[in-house]
This record gives sequence, structure tokens and C-alpha cells, in this order.
Amino acid sequence: MAQYGFHFDSSRCTGCKTCELVCKDYHDLGPAILFRRIYDYEGGTWTKTKEDAWEKTAFNYHVSISCNHCDSPACVENCPTGAMQKDEATGLVNTDPNVCIGCGTCRNSCPYDAPRIDASAGVCHKCDGCLARVRDGKEPMCVGSCPLRALEFGPIEELREKYGDCDQVPPMAAPATRPNIVIGTCQAVGSETYNLDEGYVANPLEVE
Repeated sequence: MAQYGFHFDSSRCTGCKTCELVCKDYHDLGPAILFRRIYDYEGGTWTKTKEDAWEKTAFNYHVSISCNHCDSPACVENCPTGAMQKDEATGLVNTDPNVCIGCGTCRNSCPYDAPRIDASAGVCHKCDGCLARVRDGKEPMCVGSCPLRALEFGPIEELREKYGDCDQVPPMAAPATRPNIVIGTCQAVGSETYNLDEGYVANPLEVE
């Protein structure tokens, strides 16, 4: 099995949400369901010095997150019916709506809140990495739609070789499930100027 995953470059992302909207359109999702979500993360402040200059610790960046198709997916391990599964050829995590009972165990288990419950249909839906497209040799819709090319998709080992192995930046959860994502960081990440622990999600209603 060649495990596939995403590379996301936060230094390129402007938070335009094109990837999010294209995903919704392609999968025909209702207004209450998002497979890909854009987190606006910000914090810090401006401080006036005794010389009447201003020092900046304020920061803002965006994180585009969908399912991370983990090596040890909590949704698969905890699904009581076996509806959640990893594709043998690609490692992409997907769900079988004919088996799913909509209990929500997968969503409660996932540290990235990737599974989404469709209350009207009584089943769970989630990002499957556009599995049908990948099987046809195409890339996921979100990747091709990004106007700044902040997203890339492919075998995760190739992405790690190109971009490193960073797989977590705030506000993402700790990578306990071995997510198949590589994060290209922006100026705020790894800098001593900015305290990311004091940051917050500025658009909580958009990512519920």
C-alpha cells in the first residue's frame, strides 16, 4: 500500500476558502457540513515602548484541514460497525454509508473532528481524499482549486522527502494518530517573537 497524504503550505495560504467551497460543491454537501475547514489562528498584540515606537507580537495565519488519513485512525479503530475503513491501495480513510448507523463515535474519536454527521440522512460523511478521482489518477478537488498552490497531494513519503515531517501547528491536535500531512510553516511558527500558545481560533463558528 502506498499511503497518500496532503502537504499544506501555511506561508502561501490567504484563507480565501476556495478549497473549502470547491469541496462542498463537488461532494454536494449541505450548508451545515464541511469536509475541509480553514482555521484563522491569531494572537499577540502591539506594545508601545518608552521611545514611542511599537513592538509587534501580533500574528495571524491560516490552517486548511480535512481528514489526515492517519496511519492509526481513531475513527476506524472505534467505529462499532466497521463502516470506517482505510483503502488498501491508497491508505485513504473512507466510510461506507450502507453500513454506517450515524452514531457519531467516529467524530467523537477523531482528534481533528474530520467525520461529519448528516442528521437528515442519519449517517456520517467525511473527506475521503476524493478517492474515486485518485483511483483515476487525478488529484483531490481542493488541491487543484487552490489559487496560491498551498495544497499538494501524493504519496506521503515523497511529500516528507520534499518538505520535511512537520505534522502539527496550532490549533491542530497533537499527532497521536500519526496523521499523513506535512505542514509548510509560515513566519510565525518557530519564531521566538510570537507566542503561539496564546493564540486562538478567530472564526470558531465557521469550523464547527
